[in-house]
Amino acid sequence: MKLLISPFRRMIMGLLPHWGPVRVNPIKSAALNSHQFLLRQNFSGKPGPVTATDLVNYWQEVFEANRIPEAQESSEYIVSYVLGAKTFHSLSASSMSTPLTTEQQEQVQQLSAKRLQRMPVQYVLGEWDFQDLTLKMRPPVFIPRPETESQVIAVDKEVAAVNLTRENAQRFQLEHRLRLFHHDVSSSSWEQLLPWGPVDIIISNPPYVFHEDMAHLAAEILRYENLDALDGGNDGMRVIKRILELAPYILKNCGSVFLEVDPRHPEMVENWLQSRPDLFLSLCATHKDFCGKPRFLHIQKTYSR
Repeated sequence: MKLLISPFRRMIMGLLPHWGPVRVNPIKSAALNSHQFLLRQNFSGKPGPVTATDLVNYWQEVFEANRIPEAQESSEYIVSYVLGAKTFHSLSASSMSTPLTTEQQEQVQQLSAKRLQRMPVQYVLGEWDFQDLTLKMRPPVFIPRPETESQVIAVDKEVAAVNLTRENAQRFQLEHRLRLFHHDVSSSSWEQLLPWGPVDIIISNPPYVFHEDMAHLAAEILRYENLDALDGGNDGMRVIKRILELAPYILKNCGSVFLEVDPRHPEMVENWLQSRPDLFLSLCATHKDFCGKPRFLHIQKTYSR
């Protein structure tokens, strides 16, 4: 698979030092099969200074030509990261006009090559801001996304997720405020959960993607994130139902469950709860995400078991 670079960009890249062809290792996935990216940087013209804006514009067009989503944002984040800034717009005027060193240009190229493999920018950079914290990021641990951020992380069945959460807690000296459990809730019995309770609130971002929708997820997700943490079974409710079956055993009376779900789930969950009066749970409210989609459920326990 050849990277597409327009004649206009080749002319701009005449400003850059001659790096020659750069080969990027193929990803072992069905999407790429055994294809290989070949980045041909056919520089001509007189070498000269290259600024942050030059690189952002160049890589944006390369990303666009190769159908990489959020091409401009991707190139801006990568260049900003190399220059030690959070965002491109936060760069000072001097940083914008100061030529990048050869080492900085090469670092931008290496990170951009990963983005060309559809690796999410968060994994490319190895960190991402979560509210007012900068967290370490590495696949396949979930990426915090602004439309669905929550403030509680406590239990996960994946060792990688638990370990990375512990690292981030230690990084910000929050480990004394956080209890971490490596546990698979989907295979738990209520007796195993008793030592955790009683609790006031359960917050969960469970696997809720309908199985038939998995193949249509973005390449960044399919290739790098943990698919077991996404696939919710045929109706997307396999784990949701299990959480709700266990919740009454560890919730205090009038305690609450907050779930992130698919926009199709609120009505489905409400109907299912009505069919399970033995759980003493009722849907109190549905909340929308930043995109206006119904994604969060507030479910409350009404009586003691």
